[in-house]
Amino acid sequence: MKSKFVDCSGLSCPEPVIQARKAMQEPGINEVKVKVDSTVARDNVSRSAKALGWQVQVTTENDSYLLTLTR
Repeated sequence: MKSKFVDCSGLSCPEPVIQARKAMQEPGINEVKVKVDSTVARDNVSRSAKALGWQVQVTTENDSYLLTLTR
């Protein structure tokens, strides 16, 4: 399984969604971990990933969220 990490801390939407989508579209990538620090970014990245058929798991880390997106 090929994985990629994208740190979107401090970025406002739509930038986290754009970066997550780019990572999900890379050839051979089966898992993308996205770090965000707002509920809006968490919800928007989750919604976008689900629309593309990816599974979403969210964990809370201190003041941020780690989204694990899997194909």
